[in-house]
Parts: sequence; structure tokens; C-alpha cells
Amino acid sequence: MRRLLVLTATAAATVFFGAPASANDSVLKLTQDPNQWVLQTGDYANTRHSKLKQITTDNVNKLQVSWTFSTGVLRGHEGSPLVVGDTMYVHTPFPNIVYALDLNNDGKILWKYEPKQDPNVIPVMCCDTVNRGLAYADGKVFLHQADTKVVALDAKTGKVAWSVVNGDPKKGETNTATVMPVKDKVLVGISGGEFGVQCHVTAYDINTGKQAWRAYSVGPDSQILFDEKTTALGKPVGKDSSLATWQGDQWKTGGGCTWGWYSYDPQLNLIYYGSGNPSTWNPKQRPGDNKWSMTIFARDADTGVAKWVYQMTPHDQWDFDGINEMILADQQIGGQTRPTLVHFDRNGFGYTLDRKTGELLVAEKFDPAVNWATKVDMDKSSPTYGRPLVVAKYSTEQNGEDVNSTGICPAALGTKDQQPASYSPDTGLFYVPTNHVCMDYEPFRVSYTPGQPYVGATLSMFPAPGSHGGMGNFIAWDAKQGKIVWSNPEQFSVWSGALSTAGGVVFYGTLEGYLKAVDAKTGKELYKFKTPSGIIGNVMTYTHKGKQYVAVLSGVGGWAGIGLAAGLNDPNAGLGAVGGYAALSNYTALGGQLTVFAIPQ
Repeated sequence: MRRLLVLTATAAATVFFGAPASANDSVLKLTQDPNQWVLQTGDYANTRHSKLKQITTDNVNKLQVSWTFSTGVLRGHEGSPLVVGDTMYVHTPFPNIVYALDLNNDGKILWKYEPKQDPNVIPVMCCDTVNRGLAYADGKVFLHQADTKVVALDAKTGKVAWSVVNGDPKKGETNTATVMPVKDKVLVGISGGEFGVQCHVTAYDINTGKQAWRAYSVGPDSQILFDEKTTALGKPVGKDSSLATWQGDQWKTGGGCTWGWYSYDPQLNLIYYGSGNPSTWNPKQRPGDNKWSMTIFARDADTGVAKWVYQMTPHDQWDFDGINEMILADQQIGGQTRPTLVHFDRNGFGYTLDRKTGELLVAEKFDPAVNWATKVDMDKSSPTYGRPLVVAKYSTEQNGEDVNSTGICPAALGTKDQQPASYSPDTGLFYVPTNHVCMDYEPFRVSYTPGQPYVGATLSMFPAPGSHGGMGNFIAWDAKQGKIVWSNPEQFSVWSGALSTAGGVVFYGTLEGYLKAVDAKTGKELYKFKTPSGIIGNVMTYTHKGKQYVAVLSGVGGWAGIGLAAGLNDPNAGLGAVGGYAALSNYTALGGQLTVFAIPQ
């Protein structure tokens, strides 16, 4: 039986407020100031919650466009702007232009950084040319380019302070993720799971760019940085725990990429993130649990050594990457406050773990359509404890190569992809953008060639049957019960990150291009505005001269919008997404714009 949690009204951000100066001091100070926004996730705890409350449930319907800015780039605009002082920093998809805009002068461009990247990186990028944004620390703006170059820019001038190459696109290594400044380091990941890359997280010195440590997801202990103290579900994993679950040298092309989000607990000095799918998508070609793909990692920020791990989807058969954000919030269990981590996985289960020990506390479906597994085994005495109990009908491994397994829910893009959820300490609820999509999945044999796709499956996607007919929901989740509190249906997947505020309002965007505001307690829609293109960016908020603003990037794309973004027509293209989202072209078109909202005075 799963254990019930009683959620306190204390935000993780509040817990970190009094943390020792073990985090990066500039980041910690600025994230405690709700007037600014210096990390993509809002704070180290990934809550994406703002204490600003000028905009409330009573007046949000008065929002109007205050100003706009064209990025000059098409394709998918993920991530959000940053605001530090009187300057806003905006990024774009490839070629990853960075703008510094003067908030005192209607968004006047202060400087522009435009990297010169080889366009041959574009076809190596899975699922669009997106970038999930910048980070700020110590007077520098950090960008991880598509070609894997990590760049530190002087925040005042835009001049390059240092740069370092993190990977090789010729091998299939690219980047779509943001970065995380922690203490004297900058953490970066890598993409390339569909190209057989052995993926990793790397820490670079924040002042020089010198590599401090690198931790792979799969491979020998010396590469994945495990020691005799590393545990999984409370037990030591043992020597070379990853190698034992791969056949021969398959781990060298094993995937486990790290293109998602990072969180950090300054008191525990642990960073948290998830790893992606094992390569190839054909499970018959890689027998074993394929550890540690599809895994939550807790690592020491100084050394990179893993304290604990939890593999959510052993021997993944459906491309359920585990890279989604880890939200840190303290919760009451058995009358005692415990540090917890909440994660909404692609596989359709919402997890709560003790972030200090890795103990599994809750694992429940956050979309009733999920059918590939009946449940996660929560019986600690069971040999399958912590594992999902797979339904044979939907096992692409069991059904075999060249067999089309039909009606699997969710689709490969998951019940939630990378679009980050939000946590409000005021309601104790998590606000989750979701996909309500199923798939047919046919694996086939594929050979590995460096720099060439290493997928090995054909997919088609469609709305979950017997539902409201749409492909998405925006939900409020009660982590103490593992239950949906309310759910708003959407015609298409909600591919925008959520923002909750102390004004009782939750914001998100839709693929058609609407910015929406809903009541945090009830989900009632309070406001919507149609921006020029579909929204896959993450809503943020800040104040300038005492006035609260809400901002979001619009520019349709990402995996869900890849058909529009890349001009694809084959229904099976885009790993099945083109056919599933074909109707999207009736509602929006390509664009690239920042829209800033405020209540007129």
C-alpha cells in the first residue's frame, strides 16, 4: 500500500530561504526576490511559484498586452526570459540568439549575442531545434548552444567570458536543455539518445569553464560516479550495477540522456535530475534493465558522486524518458516533516520520494488513460518492489520485433514531457501540464552508426480513446493522496510550463497560442489571450518599477509541433507526432515572439 502524505503549507523555497551559503550566493539571493527571475525553474527547488500577488483572481481578467518583442527566429520557443534588475534576457531556438533588453526603455536591445553554429547540427537534433533557456549567476548569463558549446556571457556587455565544448554533434551529441549554476560550478547535460550517445551530466567551473567532474548515466562505476554507499530503494546498488544490466558493450551506445531540468537542495548539497531512454527503441536488442537509464539521480554537487538512484522504468519499451523536473517540497509524514521530491514522469506515474534517502513514498497515475502498467509495486517485501507491473498486451518486448503493439497509453511523448509543472505552497497542490495521447508502436532491428539515427521503432499517435476527445489536460495534483483534484481538458497537449502565484492564479499556454489564467483552487478559467503562435514556452512573472508583469514566449514547435516547425507531412514522421497533431495547422502558424502582459493603471 502506498503511504499517504500530508502536505504542509511550507514551500521548498521557504525551506531554502534560510539555507547556509552553500548554494551560489548570487543565485540564492536573487531567487529569494520575487521581483526577479534568474533561473528557468524560478528557484533551486523547481517550484515555478512566485510570491507576487498584484495580479489576483479578482483582477486577472483585466490583463492586457503591455509590450512585445520579435525574436527574429521561427520554430519552437521553449523556456522563458530571465529578469535581473532592469534587464530582461531572451533566448531563441537555433541559432540560439541571446538578447539583453532594457526594461526602462520599452525593451530596447542593449546587446545581442548570435553564435555562429554549423547548420548541420539541425538534422541531428531530435524533435525540433528548441532550447530551454538561459541561467544567471555572478554577473554572467549562461547559454548551452545546440552544438554543445557552453558559453558564459558578461551580463552587462554580452561579451564572451569563456566557452567550452561539451560534446560532438558528429556523434549525435547536441543540446536542448538549460543549465544550472550551483556554488562555483555550472551543471550541463547532453542530448542524443536517438543517436546512441552515452550520455552524461558535467560540472564546469563557473569562472573558467574548466571541467570539474562528469557523471555518465550508464557504464562502469568509474564513469557513472557510483561508490559503495550509493543506494537504490535503501539498498546498496553493488559494484558495476549498470554493466550487469547491459549485454556486452551495449552500454557504450546506451543513451540515458540528460536533456531535462535540474534542482538543488543547498542543505543536503545534492543535485537532482532524471535520465532518458535507453538506446535503441527496440527493446529486443538490449536485454536487461538497462540501468541507469530512466532514473532519478541524487548526486553530491561538489564531486558528482551519486548518493541514491531510483529507476522508474526498467528496460524501457516505450521511450518514456525520465528527464522531467524534480520539484522539492517539504511534507508531513507520520507527524514528522520530511524532505521530499515530486516527479511527474513521462510514463504516466506521479512519484514522491524522500529526497535525502531515495525512499519511494507515492507512485500513482496522473492520467486515468495510462494502461501500459497496472501500478507500481509498493510492497517492500515484494521482489518487484518499486517496479511498474507491465500489462503483457502493451509490452513491445513480449510482442516482439516487427509486431505493431496498439493502443498503448501514454504515447512516447508521455503523460507529461519536459514542460515543467508548478507547486504552490498556498494550496499545497502541483499544477501539471499533460498529454492525453496514446500510440501504436512497432519495433524493428537497427544497427548503430555514429552520428546516424539509432531509433528502431515506428510510431503513430492519437488522442486517448473514450475521453473528452482532446489530446491534453491541465491538472491540479494532490501529492499526499496521489490524486487529481481538478482537470481542465484541452484540445491539444499542454506543452507550456506552468506558473503559480501568490495571487491565487495559475498560468499556462496552449499549442493553439492561448495564454490562460485559472483559479488555483478550482481550475476555473479566468482569462485567456491568443498570442501570434502556439505556446510551448514557460510562463514567468516579475516586477518593474513596482508593477507586476507576466511574460511568455510563443513560437509553435517542439515534439508535438514538429510537423509545423519542420514542414513535415508524413504522418509517421517526427517519431509519430506529425500525424497525431496534424490538426494543429488549422489553429496556429510559425512565429517567434515574446508577449508581456500587465494590468493597466
